[in-house]
Amino acid sequence: MRLIFSLFLLSLFACNLQAQNDEQKKLEARKAQLLKEISLNEKLLKEQKQKEKSVVNIIVQQNAKINLREKLIQNNERQARLLSDDIYKNQLQINKLTRELEALKEDYAKMIVKSYKSRSEQSRMMFILSSKSFLQAYKRSQYMKQYANYRKNQGEEILLKNTELEEKNKALALQKQEKEKLISEQEREKTSLEQEKKEQEKLVNSIKRDQKKITADIKKKQAETREIDRKIQSLIREAIAAANKKTEQTTGTKTPATAAAANKIILTPEGKIVSDNFKSNKGKLPWPVEKGFVSMAFGNQPHPIQKSIIVNSNGVEITTDPGTTARAVFDGEVMSVNVLSPINTAVMIQHGDFITVYQNLSKVNVRKGQKVFMKQALGTVNTNQSTGRTTIKFNVLQNDTYHNPQAWLSNM
Repeated sequence: MRLIFSLFLLSLFACNLQAQNDEQKKLEARKAQLLKEISLNEKLLKEQKQKEKSVVNIIVQQNAKINLREKLIQNNERQARLLSDDIYKNQLQINKLTRELEALKEDYAKMIVKSYKSRSEQSRMMFILSSKSFLQAYKRSQYMKQYANYRKNQGEEILLKNTELEEKNKALALQKQEKEKLISEQEREKTSLEQEKKEQEKLVNSIKRDQKKITADIKKKQAETREIDRKIQSLIREAIAAANKKTEQTTGTKTPATAAAANKIILTPEGKIVSDNFKSNKGKLPWPVEKGFVSMAFGNQPHPIQKSIIVNSNGVEITTDPGTTARAVFDGEVMSVNVLSPINTAVMIQHGDFITVYQNLSKVNVRKGQKVFMKQALGTVNTNQSTGRTTIKFNVLQNDTYHNPQAWLSNM
């Protein structure tokens, strides 16, 4: 029973250790992703400064960099906490092994002393020959063998415990080095963050006299964004209606008459499989561009320049390199291709009752009704000539309900 309990505890510890290792790997991958995003941001920010674009655009770009740096610091802090937990658990194991080793050595020493006192072969023979019966002689002979085996096993166990203790000590030393390195990195990141915030403050102060004009520009852009969002919402409903009509024609299934049901995609058995596959890949989908960083997150957030103005985003805005290709995040069918303005084309792709939308494309490679595959090129992301920024707006919907894309894409 005691052995079973020990095995259970060992199994529990191993599972916990594996979970910790998996979490460390995820955090390391996230750290690598954030460093890539920061690197790209720094490159684009440098290019923008060289082109002497407006201070407002530089502030927006710099703000995205500050956000990325803060995420990296948070990621490093989680890594450091996990390492501290691992170090603590390893130290407990080392203490336990040390106690076990000391007990084994003490037991072994006593055994050696006892063996020394009856070390002569003659003594051992007399011990057997002085038996009162053959059975007693046999039992004494077996006892001597078992005693010799026990001594051998004790010696081997001491060697194993020594080896295990050495390995644990090496692992602990490496973990402590890793933590020191992480703390050093964290200090550098915090210093960089403080410098970036000071630079941001100077930039913001430099345009204070133009606050009224900037506020007016922000509100104008927000109104334009809301108008595009309304247009997209209308186009999505039209696309849903068209998709349902197509399903009716091919399967004979009638769309429910209620208004709520009219905004939902009728799923065929095949469509349900696609929808379930899309849902099962939540958090694992590739980005709609090969590289980039999130310059506008999903949901309500203060504007990077005018903090009193709240910006609502029903998707994510990703800044990338000029000439970047937009790509499908999952297998699906193109529902529609819509020209929202001379420089902004949107592609909608259906994945069962999920829809992904790719906005701000200057050139499109696909057409309505075309089957597309994960990472297939959809078109070229537009570069704004007045700001010099190349951004794609990406949305995820289930029917006509917006979801946070950051929960669906990998390492976001």
